[in-house]
Amino acid sequence: MTEHALWRLTAVDTVELLRRGEVSPTELVDAAARRIEATEPAINALPTLCLERARERARAIEQGGTTRGGAWLGGLPIAVKDITPVAGVRTTYGSPIYADHVPKRSDVLVERLEANGAVVVGKSNTPEFAAGASTFNEVFGKTRNPWNTGKSVAGSSGGSAAALAAGEVWLATGSDLGGSLRTPASFNSVVGLRPSPGRVPHGPVAQPFATLSVAGPMARTVADAALMLDACCGEHREDPLSLAQPAQSFLAAAQRERAPRRVAFSPDLNLTPVDRDVVRLCEQAAQRFADLGVAVEQAAPDFSGARETFQTLRAAWFAGEHLQHLADHREQLKPDVIWNIEKGLALTAEDIGRAERERAALYRRVVDFFADYDLLLCPTAIVPPFDVDVRYVDEVEGQRFDNYVDWIAITFVITLTSCPALSLPAGFTRNGLPVGLQLVAPPRAEANLLGAAALLERTLDIRNRVPIDPIGSGAAQS
Repeated sequence: MTEHALWRLTAVDTVELLRRGEVSPTELVDAAARRIEATEPAINALPTLCLERARERARAIEQGGTTRGGAWLGGLPIAVKDITPVAGVRTTYGSPIYADHVPKRSDVLVERLEANGAVVVGKSNTPEFAAGASTFNEVFGKTRNPWNTGKSVAGSSGGSAAALAAGEVWLATGSDLGGSLRTPASFNSVVGLRPSPGRVPHGPVAQPFATLSVAGPMARTVADAALMLDACCGEHREDPLSLAQPAQSFLAAAQRERAPRRVAFSPDLNLTPVDRDVVRLCEQAAQRFADLGVAVEQAAPDFSGARETFQTLRAAWFAGEHLQHLADHREQLKPDVIWNIEKGLALTAEDIGRAERERAALYRRVVDFFADYDLLLCPTAIVPPFDVDVRYVDEVEGQRFDNYVDWIAITFVITLTSCPALSLPAGFTRNGLPVGLQLVAPPRAEANLLGAAALLERTLDIRNRVPIDPIGSGAAQS
């Protein structure tokens, strides 16, 4: 098989070739290296490479054979977000404070993936400490969107999303606190899955009992994301929230393509303005379910107070996570990170207690909502990809946002519910820019979410649009 064909294959198909011995892990690493070399100058998605380490691991897999369980990736090259440590590989967290940091141990997520046959070829770019929904930092600069290199990839898992869209790797890790995995998936026309807290073990971390931030898979297709979820889920003693691996694989659930019975669609969750072109595309995508006989109704849970609740709990988390960075390295932190830490430090116990009670009340409303609906559908991002030099969206449809986080409320209120959520490519604007549809399932219902998303993905028939060669900002869009 030609190298050109290899980087275009899905992860599921490539792993099958590995299982049959028709391609070797070393060949895939070399193919990824050449694709990275060809595309990186245009997008800056994988600023740190570890190709020799990858080749050593590929050779070890070749010597050990490729017949293992269903979660075995067989030597498939992946990218790991630069917020996640990889042993012996420069890991900066997107911050000048850690510009030369090389960890001795990997995160348990990476250990789990490597134990299941993943081969890390590079670290994907992220904003400083994954704070922000546009990917730029003082260490590596900006990551550019393969669909239009003058546009943002969103954040904070923007490097992972861009690397997937450009065919540099077959799978990539992401993390998601307020939309950091879902929003880049929308901006790059790839799939991003925010799983339930505990579904994907990670750590050791400073706050292991926190539930806002989770790690999850990013891929070009729903089945690929399910394959990666199988390879990294399961209990781990260092993650006290980690969940047991289910009896049936998530890949099997995705391949089953089970239609929901009744879904709700909301253009805005009754809380935020949304670009009209985005609403149009997402509504059209949601109606594809109706074409399959699924009841589609306009409805949404009551998210009253959720915006303030999230901002309070996020600020408290930031203060707990980065207080020492503020004390020791204030001059090296970007203003947005300083603002978030100081907001957290200014909170009172009453503020935090009220936010926790509001979150609990929201969870009860969402559980009641899912007694009537199998899925909630809405836009993933309220705008298409914006200019790469813009730090964040400050106004949409005449409404201004107070801070760099406020514009992603359509994802961060879902974070509060702990429900699994997936961004699925839904179409393209008139200027050829990607738009994603957010699918939200009841608590811990990843299997149902993947089955429904795979069905809708096939019906929309746009998954073959990636990977692509990066398109210059002056090029005409199709």
